[in-house]
Amino acid sequence: MKSAALAAAAISTGKVVNAKEHFVNPFQEMSEEDDLFFKISIAEWSFNPILRGSNKRLDNLDFPAYCKDNFGVTIVEYVDQFFPSADKEYIKELLNRTEDIGVKNNLIMIDTAGSLGLLDEEKRKAAVEKHYQWVEAAEILGCQAIRVNARGSGSDLDVAYATTKSLITLSRFAADYGINVIVENHGGYSSRAPWLTSVIRNTGMINCGILPDFGNFVVSREESYDLYQGVRQFMPLAKGVSAKSHDFDEEGNETTKDYYRLLKIVKDSGFRGIIGIEYEGRNLSPDDGVKATKALLIKAGKAAMVKEDEEEES
Repeated sequence: MKSAALAAAAISTGKVVNAKEHFVNPFQEMSEEDDLFFKISIAEWSFNPILRGSNKRLDNLDFPAYCKDNFGVTIVEYVDQFFPSADKEYIKELLNRTEDIGVKNNLIMIDTAGSLGLLDEEKRKAAVEKHYQWVEAAEILGCQAIRVNARGSGSDLDVAYATTKSLITLSRFAADYGINVIVENHGGYSSRAPWLTSVIRNTGMINCGILPDFGNFVVSREESYDLYQGVRQFMPLAKGVSAKSHDFDEEGNETTKDYYRLLKIVKDSGFRGIIGIEYEGRNLSPDDGVKATKALLIKAGKAAMVKEDEEEES
C-alpha cells in the first residue's frame, strides 16, 4: 500500500515525495530567489575542506545553521562522509537542530556504503544493504532522497545489469519510507547519459531517478561526454540538480561551463524542483564560492525565464 501511495505521489520533476510537511511563515520577507522556477539548496560537499582534517572548523551538526546564517539558504544536502554514523539518536539531534531554525533537509549523498554496480554478487548485495540505514536516516530527517553511486568494473552491459538489480532492490526498500533513490553522473559509465538513463528506466521504479551534475561528465582519461547534451538527456528523469561550479570570471560567470545555457535546458525540461549548489573550486574560499554560485544561479535562472517569456510573445 505504501509503495502504491508513493507511485501515485511521485513525479520525475523533482517534487518531494514525503509525508512530512514543513511550516512556511506567510509573513516571511520574499527573497530574491522566490520568483525563480526552482528552489536553491547547498550541498555539504562545498565545505569539505573545512569539515575535516587539520582545517576543520565546521561540524556536520552545525552545517544547516551555517547555510542559513551565512547564505540565507534554508534547504540543505548532506554527505554521509561527514556523519560519525547513521545512529538514530544522532540523526534525531540533527533533525531537532534543523527544525528549530526552519531548515529543510533535502537529501543525503551516500559515498561510504559501496558501489551498486559491483559484479561480485556477495559484495554487491552487501553494498545494497549498507544503504538501508541511510534510507532510514533520510526518512527521519524528512529528506526526499538519497544519492547513490553506480560504479563497477567490467563491461558496460555487465555493470548496467548489476546496477539495475541493485537499484530495484534498494528502491523497493526505500519506497516504504517515502524516499527516492537517485543516481548522480559520477564518473565511469554513469557519466554516459544513454547508459545511465537506460539503467534507470530499466528499474521500472518511479522512486528511482537521476541527480544531473553540471561537472561530472568524464567517463575516463580518454573519454568525456558532452555536458549540455548529457544534462538535456538526464532531465526527464531528474529528481534534483547539482549545480557544480569551479571558477568564476570578474563578471561572476562560471569559466568552465555556460550556466545560462544549462539553466535554460533545465527550465525547458519542465523541472520545478531543487537545485543544489556544489562548489569545488580552489581559487575562492568555500564561502565565497558558494556565494558566487548562488548569485549566478539566480541570474541565469531569471534569464531563462525571461527568454521563455520572449519566445512565447514572439
